[in-house]
Amino acid sequence: MSEIYTVIVVILGILAVSGLFVGVTNDAVNFLNSAIGSRAASMKTILSVASVGIIIGVLTSSGMMEVARSGMFNPGLFTFHEVMILYLGVMFANIILLDLYNSLGLPTSTTVSLIFCLLGSAIAVSIFKISGNPDLSISSLGSFINTSRALGIVSAILLSVVIAFTCGTIVMYISRTIFSFRYAPMLRRIGAFWCGASLTAIVYFALFKGLKNLLAGHPTILWISDHLLFSLFVCWIACSLLLWFIQLFKVNILRITILSGTFALALAFAGNDLVNFIGVPVASFDAYRIAQATGDSSMLMGALAENIPANMTFLLIAGGIMLLTLWTSKKAMHVSETELKLASQDEGSTQANSSVFSRTIVRVAMLSKGVIDRVIPASLQARIERRFEFEDIEHSGAPFDMIRATVNLTTSAMLIAMATSLKLPLSTTYVCFMVAMGSSLADRAWGRESAVYRIAGVMTVIMGWFVTALGGFLIAFVVGLILIYGGTIAFVIVTVLCGWMLYHSNFKKKPAEEVTEAAEAEEQQDAIRSLRDEVEHTMLRATKIYDRTLIATMKENRSELQAMVKEANNLFYHSRDRKYTLMPTLKKLQHVDIYAAHYYVQVVDYLNEVTKALLHIARPAFDHIDNCHEGFSQEETRDLMAINDDVEEINRSINTMLRSGDFTELESVLEMRDDLFGRISEAMLAELSRIDAQKTNTRASMLYLTILSETKNMVLQSRNLLKSQEYFLKHREETK
Repeated sequence: MSEIYTVIVVILGILAVSGLFVGVTNDAVNFLNSAIGSRAASMKTILSVASVGIIIGVLTSSGMMEVARSGMFNPGLFTFHEVMILYLGVMFANIILLDLYNSLGLPTSTTVSLIFCLLGSAIAVSIFKISGNPDLSISSLGSFINTSRALGIVSAILLSVVIAFTCGTIVMYISRTIFSFRYAPMLRRIGAFWCGASLTAIVYFALFKGLKNLLAGHPTILWISDHLLFSLFVCWIACSLLLWFIQLFKVNILRITILSGTFALALAFAGNDLVNFIGVPVASFDAYRIAQATGDSSMLMGALAENIPANMTFLLIAGGIMLLTLWTSKKAMHVSETELKLASQDEGSTQANSSVFSRTIVRVAMLSKGVIDRVIPASLQARIERRFEFEDIEHSGAPFDMIRATVNLTTSAMLIAMATSLKLPLSTTYVCFMVAMGSSLADRAWGRESAVYRIAGVMTVIMGWFVTALGGFLIAFVVGLILIYGGTIAFVIVTVLCGWMLYHSNFKKKPAEEVTEAAEAEEQQDAIRSLRDEVEHTMLRATKIYDRTLIATMKENRSELQAMVKEANNLFYHSRDRKYTLMPTLKKLQHVDIYAAHYYVQVVDYLNEVTKALLHIARPAFDHIDNCHEGFSQEETRDLMAINDDVEEINRSINTMLRSGDFTELESVLEMRDDLFGRISEAMLAELSRIDAQKTNTRASMLYLTILSETKNMVLQSRNLLKSQEYFLKHREETK
C-alpha cells in the first residue's frame, strides 16, 4: 500500500487538532455565555466548571463516531482510496469554513458544517465513480449518498430558530413578571422552587443528552423514560428542598443553578459534538487499519459501517486539546461577544447596521403593541410595566442579570433534552443562541433605540447558518473534485494552500487583530488618556488625507483619490462607532468625575465632526474626477494650495499641544485660524466673481466652494477639540 495514505492519515490527524481548536472556539459560546454574560462567577471558576463537564463528556462520547463513518454515505460502495480522499476533502473544507466564521465572530453549527461537508465531498467522489463506470448514471447517486440526513439538518435549522426563540421569549416574560429586576425579595420566598425547576431541567438534559451514550439501555433510565412526568416531579421536589436548605446559609442559589447549567451544556457538547471535530480523522484511521491488514487500496470499505469502538487514547488527547483551547482561545471570546452584544441590557452595545427587514419588523411590533394596549386595562399595564423597570441590583455591570441567565440555560437544556428523547434533529448552537435572543426581547433589552440594530444582527447570524450548509457543501464538493481528479499533485497543492490559510488565520498577527487587542487594552486603561491618543492619531491622519486629497484633485489622480476616500471613510466610521457606543464609557466616567464625562462627550462629538467634514471633501473630489469633469483653474489651484499650507500649519501646532499638554501657544492657533478664515472668505468671493464673469465651469466651482466650506468647518472643530482639552487639563490640575 502506498505511503501516501500514511501521509494522509498524519495530515488528517493534524487537521483534527486544528478542528478541535476551531470547533471549541465556535461552540464555547453555547455553554459559556450565560455564565459570562451574568458574571455569575469569576472567569476562572466558569472555565473550571466547563472543563469538568468537557472531561466527563469526552469519556462518554465513543458511541457517536458512526456519524462520520457511515452517516452520510454508504462506505460499502467506496474503495479505501476513495474514502481517504473523501475524508481529506471534508476536513479541509470543515476547517476553512469554521475558521472563517470564528474570524467574523459568528456562531454556527459544527454539526451542520460536518454533515454538509461530508455530503459535498461524498457527492464529488460519487460523481468520479459514476463518470468512470458506463454501467452507472447520475440516477445511481442515491445509492451512494444518505440525503435524508442532510434534509433533517436543514429542517432542524428552521425548527430550532422558531421554537427556541418563541420559548425563550415566553419563559423570560413569565419569569420577569414574577421576579422583576428587583428580584431579591421574591427569590427568598419562591427562589428554591423556581431554581429547583431549572435544576431539574438541567439534570434531565445532562442525563438524556450529555450522558445518553453511557446510560443508554440502563434499567433506571428506561424506567425514567416510562414514568417521565413522575420522575421529573420527584427530581423537582428533591432539588427544591436541597436549594432551600443551601439558601438558609445565605448562598446565592442562582449562581449554583447557572454553574450547573454551564456544566451540563459543556458535558453535552463534549459528549455529542466531539464527532464533529475528530470523527472524520478517527474514521480515516480505522479505514487505514482495515486496508493495512490486506495491503489493498482498492478494497471496499463496508467494514466501516460496523460498530467500531472509539480509541480511548484519541478521546483523552482530544479532551486535553479542548481544555487547552477553552482556556487560551481569544477567538472564543470574540464569538461570545456577538451574542452578548445582541442580548445586552445596554442600549448602546449594538453597532450593527439596520435593514429594511428589521425596520419593518419593529414597525409591525409597535403597531401590534398599540392594539394590545387598547385591550389590556391601564391599571394592569402599569403593574406589568413596573415589573420590567430595569435596575442593576447586582451592581456587576454585566450585560444581563442572573435571572435571565438561568432562563437561558433552563430553556435551552429543556428544549434540547426533549428533542433528543423524541429523536428530533435540533442544533445545540441554534437553540442556545435563539433562546438568548428571545429572552433578551422579552426582557425589554430590545428597546426602540436598539431594536432595529439587534434584529439586523440576529438576521445576519441566522443567514450565516444557512450559508454554513451551502458553503460547506460547495467547498467540500470543489475540494473533493480537485483531490480525486488531480491526484498527488492536487493533494500537495491543496494541502499547502490550506496549511497557509490556517497559519495566516491563527498564528500570523493581522492588523484587524491588532486593532482588537488595542481596543481590549484600551478598556483596561484610562479612557481619557486613550481618547487623547486617538485625537492625536486622528488629527495626524486627517492632515495627511486632506493634503493628499487636494493634491490628487489638482493632478486629477483618480486612483489616489479613491484611496483617500477609503481612508477618510474608515476614519469617519471609526469615529462614529465611538460616538454611538458612548453610553457605557460615560456611565463609568460619571462614577469617577462628572467633568471627565463632560469632556469625553465634547471631544467625541468634535472628533466626529472633523472626520465628517474630511469625508465631505474627499467624496465629492473623487466623484468629480471619476466623472471626468474639468479640473481646477490656475487661480483656484493657487488659492487651495495656500489654504492647504495654512491648514497643515494649524494642525501641526494643534498636534504639538495635544502631545505635550502645553497650551501656551493656543492664542497663536486662534490667530492662525482667524487668518485662515479670512483667506477662505477671500477665496470664496474671488470664486463668485469668476462665476459671475463666466471664467470657470459650474461643477468645478461647486467642488471648489464645497472644499472651502468643509475646510472651514474642519478647522473650527479642530480648534474646539484643542480648547476642550485645555479646559479639562486645567480642571484636573485644580482638583488635585
